[in-house]
Amino acid sequence: MLHRRTVGDVMTEEVVTLGPDTPFQEVAALLDANDIAAAPVVDDDGAPVGVVSASDVLRHETGMPDPQGLDGNDERAWGKARARTAGVLMSSPVFTARADWTIPQAARELRRRHVKQLPVVDDDGLVTGIVSRSDLLDAFIRSDVEIRDEIEQDVMGRILGLDKGAVAVEVRDGDVTLRGHVPEPRLIPVVVGLCQGVDGVVAVAAHLAATG
Repeated sequence: MLHRRTVGDVMTEEVVTLGPDTPFQEVAALLDANDIAAAPVVDDDGAPVGVVSASDVLRHETGMPDPQGLDGNDERAWGKARARTAGVLMSSPVFTARADWTIPQAARELRRRHVKQLPVVDDDGLVTGIVSRSDLLDAFIRSDVEIRDEIEQDVMGRILGLDKGAVAVEVRDGDVTLRGHVPEPRLIPVVVGLCQGVDGVVAVAAHLAATG
């Protein structure tokens, strides 16, 4: 089987966390000093109870519920705009990911929840990392050389056991072109499917013939 990268492969393990009682000025300083867009708020056991983002800090700085300065009638939003601690400033409930999630699964969750990052929790519900949109994008932005090497070594060699050079692999901007021979006709769709499953592959064009 191909190794499909998971959230655990791309997440940031050294997570900057906040406590519910962390003062606002310290929250802003930590986000700025670590150049991060958000940080999870955790309880005494390390379980996430919310997330504070740069947008939350901006709301506080403008004194308005909306970062653009628009008025609002949401009492919770106004409370966050006047917050003095991370516990009041944070967004809750917090949506989390698991380290064994696939990259597409995490990407779908980010999109569904309309958030830019997800704390990653273990079986006990404790924070072990954080994954962002950029982390997930990096998993798909691979060089053509990396993609070609994985196809040649893992797909053609390790999985299918084809002779070296039986199938020539060309990759350009993520588009894969295959030329050569495979032992049986039924292997052609298998080869294409396996190549399409390689991270970073955009499309596969197969010019393959069967020798048997």
